[in-house]
Amino acid sequence: MLSINKLTFEYSKSKQFHFNDFTLDASKNLLILGESGTGKTTLLHLLAGILKPTSGQIFVENQDISTLKNRALDQFRGKNIGLVFQKSYFVQSLTVLENLLLTQLLGHKTQDKKRIAELAKRLGIEDLLNKKTHQISVGEQQRVSIARALVNEPKLILADEPTSNLDDTNTRKVIELLQNEASILEA
Repeated sequence: MLSINKLTFEYSKSKQFHFNDFTLDASKNLLILGESGTGKTTLLHLLAGILKPTSGQIFVENQDISTLKNRALDQFRGKNIGLVFQKSYFVQSLTVLENLLLTQLLGHKTQDKKRIAELAKRLGIEDLLNKKTHQISVGEQQRVSIARALVNEPKLILADEPTSNLDDTNTRKVIELLQNEASILEA
C-alpha cells in the first residue's frame, strides 16, 4: 500500500532529512511522533507528492509517485490520497459544499452530495454547508478539511495534526471517523 525506500529531502545543505525505510500494508495505521523540526510534516508532504524527494522512492499502491509528472501526480493524488493539512486551505469564494464538490471534481469522482451530507453529519458540520469557509471558526474549518480529505474515499489518508484545533468531543468524533474510514478502505 505505502512504502518508502532510501528517501531523502533537502531544504538546504544545512537542513536535510533522511527517512527510515518502511512498508505499510493497507490494513495498518501509522502514527508519526517527534519533536518540532524533525521532519514530520515534510515526510507527509513527500508521501502526498506535494514535495519531490531529493532521492529515494515513494510507492503508493505500487506506483512510484516520485516519478510522476505534475498532471499525472495531481490526478493520482486526487483519486488515491486524502490529506489533512495543519492549516486549512480553501477556495474562499466558495461555500463549504462547493469546496467539497470541487474536491470530487478535481479527483475525477462523481459529485456525490449524499456522501458529502453523510460526512458533514458525522463531523457535525451539516449546518455549515452553505456558508463560505471564511465565515466559520478554525475548528469548523478543520472538520471541513477532514471531510475534504475523506470525500473521495482515498486509499491513503495522511493527516498532519488533524485534531489540533478541536475540542475533546470533536477530537473523539474525528478519531472515530478516521478509524472507521480506514477500516472501510481495507475491506
